[in-house]
Amino acid sequence: MKISLLNLFIALWLCASCVMQPKSIDREALVTRNNPVVTAFDTLSSFSVGNGSFAVTVDATGLQTFQEFYALGVPLGTQSHWGWHSFPNTKDYKFEETLESYDFGHGQPGLYSVQLRMPGLNSVEAKSFGRRMEAVDYFRANPHRLHLGIVGLELLKTDGSLARPEDISDVSQTLDMWNGRINSAFTLDSSPFKVSTVCHPSEDRIAARIESPLLKEGKAGVKFRFPYPTGQHSDDACNWNRPADHLTKIVEQGDNFALLERNIDATTYFIKIVWEGQATLKEKSPHYFVLETQGDHLAFTVDFAPQATFTAAETFEATALQAQEHRQQFWKNGGVVDFSQCTDERAKELERRVVLSQYLTAIQSASPEPPQETGLTYNSWFGKFHLEMHWWHQAHFALWNRPELLAPSLEWYEKVEPVAREIAERQHFDGIRWMKMTDPSGIEAPSSVGSFLIWQQPHYVYMSELIYRQQPTPETLKKHLHLVLESAKFMASFATLDSANDRYIIKGVIPAQETLRPAETVNPPFELSYWRFALSIAQQWRERAGMDRDPQWDDIINRLSHLASKDGLYLAAESAPQTYEDVRFTSDHMIVLGSVGILPQSPLLEPEIMKTTFDWIWDKWNWERTWGWDFPTVAMCAARLGEPEKAVGALLMDKRTNTYLPNGHNYQTERLRIYLPGNGGLLTAVAMMCAGWDGNTVPTPGFPKDGKWDVRWEGLSPMP
Repeated sequence: MKISLLNLFIALWLCASCVMQPKSIDREALVTRNNPVVTAFDTLSSFSVGNGSFAVTVDATGLQTFQEFYALGVPLGTQSHWGWHSFPNTKDYKFEETLESYDFGHGQPGLYSVQLRMPGLNSVEAKSFGRRMEAVDYFRANPHRLHLGIVGLELLKTDGSLARPEDISDVSQTLDMWNGRINSAFTLDSSPFKVSTVCHPSEDRIAARIESPLLKEGKAGVKFRFPYPTGQHSDDACNWNRPADHLTKIVEQGDNFALLERNIDATTYFIKIVWEGQATLKEKSPHYFVLETQGDHLAFTVDFAPQATFTAAETFEATALQAQEHRQQFWKNGGVVDFSQCTDERAKELERRVVLSQYLTAIQSASPEPPQETGLTYNSWFGKFHLEMHWWHQAHFALWNRPELLAPSLEWYEKVEPVAREIAERQHFDGIRWMKMTDPSGIEAPSSVGSFLIWQQPHYVYMSELIYRQQPTPETLKKHLHLVLESAKFMASFATLDSANDRYIIKGVIPAQETLRPAETVNPPFELSYWRFALSIAQQWRERAGMDRDPQWDDIINRLSHLASKDGLYLAAESAPQTYEDVRFTSDHMIVLGSVGILPQSPLLEPEIMKTTFDWIWDKWNWERTWGWDFPTVAMCAARLGEPEKAVGALLMDKRTNTYLPNGHNYQTERLRIYLPGNGGLLTAVAMMCAGWDGNTVPTPGFPKDGKWDVRWEGLSPMP
């Protein structure tokens, strides 16, 4: 009898344990049910494959067949982190010609690289100023990121003319995110096509396999086209009107391969094309090659590299297998969020955005340098990257337990430290001042806004802290300590002592809300909060390293100005008492909310006033004049303020700049059709809404407790 009772007890305990232990998330089912599918040519629905530092975007044929057709949609780019070009500096412009002196009351004037434009000059002044503006324009546009080359289908109709999108029917294309493959099918002149497209996980290599009877009929092949760069602010970087100004030549060729060399002014790179079976590569015209076969299928790989050194040739299947293994490991490891048990009608769309954003940031935004805002798809701001957006692009990697995707770009800061130190020195500050808009060299792009921003400065400290929280080892501490402390040194020297009011202030900046002016801005709220947070983190790093706390930093932490308010609402800056009567201060980024959201609650502000400010912004902000990362900003603030319904509402607010296209990209405007800081911000907000933050005790604090949000998650880390 005792044995029977004992067995019964054990059985009941095991059943209870099964009930208590939540079933693990079926990650493959989660990913595959969100695979996007297209059934027609849609210029805003192109798909990409990539490995984080190299990516290729294709149209509905599975390759870059109709590049011109997609140019004003989501363009068909082939870009790598190393692919840059500069137009010849024929007039010998010097970067120093972009500098202007400004005195913001920090003790002495500093030199800033700006786009200052001054009408009404006399002829002598105008001549000098004209050269200066030419120098400014040169250094803004150079270097610019390259489109490395078009890899598309050469499709001929029965009359021998090139096919157009309207000649294609029966389109069926799936982005298989679980396996890292694009599967495409379509029909041309009653003949079917099947195309599979993949990207190698570590090489700058695209691989494809094509099946169609039109191949052996000579009506289909693979085209390789190479443009001259445009050097424009925002476009697909393809100038087809200057064939004489660059060179593409076959430098080596064998039975199943060809090596091409590209020369564009002082830039050189190489392309190796390897095919399987019998095929022939022919030059159709300058910069235009076609690969043809007599069979009904054609498999090939294309490698891009800055030098003529390539790894051993691989078949399409070998490359596809490596891509599959790599992408599956990505999904099987790290964080995951499953909304399938939620009954709120918005949950399915939120899950789609979250899954696609993970894929897009992994293939576009995990390179050895910070990503550009349009990733590796097409150029924005000349292909350069913006350091104030670096946190938005990549902080989520650490929170989703994938710090290895964040770490490489932090190493870039080590390379450009001398440039950042020179910026601080010419403005008479200590330490290093991180630039805003730049390229792999770290040279500051002249800007009448960017050169006065400072909120990129603490990002290195914040992201290093996220890495340390994932990997709290002496090695992590040693690797990042120097730049954490040097970043903080600048921050400490930038804060100005206001002796009359016994406090430190921040002035002479354009805040993250870029509608304010540097000469008149004092104490913007987010920058004050970020200064205190990052200096406090830097002090912790000193203590971890066995160093004493810096007494000056503690003095600034203790006496930094509190956020300024008026009528119970926090102002855009202490110097902007007219905040809520002037549209200039209630447009663009509502970054005041980042003071509690992106950052933890601090002694510089009162939760009650922040809550009232949040409510005003929710009801009255100029939402049509926002950016994609503003919605995650609102969501994170709402979560910390105990407003989970508004946290969800912010992420799914029906506004143009919060649109997520079928391919998962965050649409902004006709010029900025994709915007990866929105995708990264979404993932950061969702991680926080699930895993919370330091000191939080509420499960999934960012989701309502109304019974409709049964959110399942694994492997996420709380925010500070």
